[in-house]
Amino acid sequence: MTSVPPQPSALLTDLYQLTMMQGYFLSGLHEQTAVFDLFFRRLPYRGGYAVWAGLEEMLDTLGTLRFTEPDLAYLDSLKLFRPDFLAALRGWRFSGRIEAFAEGRVVFAHEPLLTVTAPLWEAQLIETMLLNTLNFQTLVATKAARCVLAAGTSPYGGEVVEFGARRAQGPDGALSAARAAFVGGAAGSSNVEAGRRYGLPVTGTHAHAWIESFPDELSAFRAYARVYPDSTTLLLDTVDTLRSGLPHALTVARELRAAGHELRGVRLDSGDLAYLSRTIRATLDEAGFPDVRIVASNDLSESVIAGVIAEGGRVDVYGVGTQLATAGGPGGGALGGVYKLAELDGRPRLKLTGDPAKASLPGVKRVWRAGGEEGEWAWDVLTLGDEPRAGQTVSDPTNPLRAAHLPQGLTWTDARQTVMQGGQRTQPTVSLPDIQARARRELARLPAETRRLLNPHVYRVSLGADVSALRDALTTELRAELK
Repeated sequence: MTSVPPQPSALLTDLYQLTMMQGYFLSGLHEQTAVFDLFFRRLPYRGGYAVWAGLEEMLDTLGTLRFTEPDLAYLDSLKLFRPDFLAALRGWRFSGRIEAFAEGRVVFAHEPLLTVTAPLWEAQLIETMLLNTLNFQTLVATKAARCVLAAGTSPYGGEVVEFGARRAQGPDGALSAARAAFVGGAAGSSNVEAGRRYGLPVTGTHAHAWIESFPDELSAFRAYARVYPDSTTLLLDTVDTLRSGLPHALTVARELRAAGHELRGVRLDSGDLAYLSRTIRATLDEAGFPDVRIVASNDLSESVIAGVIAEGGRVDVYGVGTQLATAGGPGGGALGGVYKLAELDGRPRLKLTGDPAKASLPGVKRVWRAGGEEGEWAWDVLTLGDEPRAGQTVSDPTNPLRAAHLPQGLTWTDARQTVMQGGQRTQPTVSLPDIQARARRELARLPAETRRLLNPHVYRVSLGADVSALRDALTTELRAELK
């Protein structure tokens, strides 16, 4: 299915990006070549990894970003911008280069996930759009991956679908969440517009209001089955799950079978999901309906899913809504991705600041990722160019005193690729199913202790000696200027 193209606007930015752009333009600095890195400092959900998402959509937007005449008229109405600057914006296009991790890859804190090399005013304008797109989708994709991995611990299997449109942060948030959840491994979404726009599988049952609109529960079940005889999933808990909903569902299941159809599933939206799903599974199997799937909803999260499975639950499909679409939960809510200047006009730049944890890393860096002898991801190292070698000393980005020597037996690859050059995409568009498959492969290559939900192993991201030396030299230089 062909996706509906995004509707980009050059005004999807913060005002200070535009005021800085005008300042650069009037100061004659706007065409200097700038290098900006996008990264985050803390992994979401207190986890061991993040799933990089939103890149393909961001590239589509960036490739068509323009200032339209209505855009320029609005900016003129603000009485902040000079006519010559607004005239220059009329021909503004992004002409730069972007290097990035491919969408769907696992990523970690402190490494540049994306690097922009472009004229300063171009690189400045796109900061807000990049962070808006990539922060949220990476956060939701990571949440989805955690839910999918939790569901996968069941010996009976289990899949996750995204049910969060009604609780999402507005229409755009609902669509972005559905897309990102699919990247992270969700099997589909309840959001019909997301299905149309992104080609996602759409799924759904019915609400309690359907039951309440008929004289009784059995009449409601029968009516739904008449309309959808080959795709009926019945909501069991409007009256009483085990004493009313389940017996009535079995009656409808037998009637469907007699007419040459099969009941597809039943849904639970309240109560003790582990106990209810065990009981319902046993009853369905005993009655001769082992293929009827049990769907669960009701404010699910990865921890709730893990708890249901630990208690012997028999859920086949987890409909995750609020916690997924809003990226909620401990350590969630927002990904603290930032966008910092690393080089300007060939000179490295460093944000020192009063908080050492918020210092940036200077220079044009490469990210190298090592695979171990068993094929698992083992180590990421940032250098100013050369591939890491066994025996070299590397250090922790947040603690220079925490150093280590790179061991033998690691195979290093450049973790990023050029995805845009001269303002044009350099890689073919990747379909969402292919991105989802990439994320699945990436997660499978992480050590099991890094994937676990609680107290995960910290995956190593280190600085090569050249990056550390450059940071130290610039730090010394900046502090000397204060004396």
